[in-house]
Amino acid sequence: MTTIGIIGSGRIGSNVAKAAVAAGYDVVLSNSRGPDTLGPLVHKLGPRASAAHPAEAAHRGDLVLVAVPLGKLDEIPADALAGKVVMDANNYYPQRDGRIAALDDNSKTTSQLLQDLAPSARVVKAFNNIYAAEISEHGSPTGARDRRALPIAGDDSAAKHLVASFIDAIGFDTVDVGTLAESWKVERDTPAYTQRTTREELEAILPTVERVQQA
Repeated sequence: MTTIGIIGSGRIGSNVAKAAVAAGYDVVLSNSRGPDTLGPLVHKLGPRASAAHPAEAAHRGDLVLVAVPLGKLDEIPADALAGKVVMDANNYYPQRDGRIAALDDNSKTTSQLLQDLAPSARVVKAFNNIYAAEISEHGSPTGARDRRALPIAGDDSAAKHLVASFIDAIGFDTVDVGTLAESWKVERDTPAYTQRTTREELEAILPTVERVQQA
């Protein structure tokens, strides 16, 4: 069974962990404060969950989720992500992260920043356009009527397939947005951002999205 390594165990990370455990996955949680601080969350999640330092969570994960604030991205153990399929859940909030020139002028996307930091990882954008609590609440069986769809993007098709399989297992369809350079289509303040859409609805929205300067 696939193990999910989680770097950043805040709202997104903890809800992905909750959904993963419910679907039968093992999870290894980590944060910047150390595994001892994650004891209550691990206890709540049950025997499939454990805590570790970020580098160990990355090493043990067959899939790795990076869900730290964008302004702290350079604090993650990038070397430990080498060769890993890495799910990037980040969004850019200048008031939280500080101004990042490459995002302000649209020369990069948030996921490209992570890919640059860990060049041998296979980064896939995922879980960035859904409210955290909905990750563990809105899942439904494959084929269910009005099943919610989440966007993914990446430069490696095999990595995207693996992430899509995981997202399906925890209860969501996926829509492939394209490459990491195209992942801006579902970033903050775009029409699909935080909207509950089916696959068909999300596919209809994407061609209408226009790129604007970050505010």
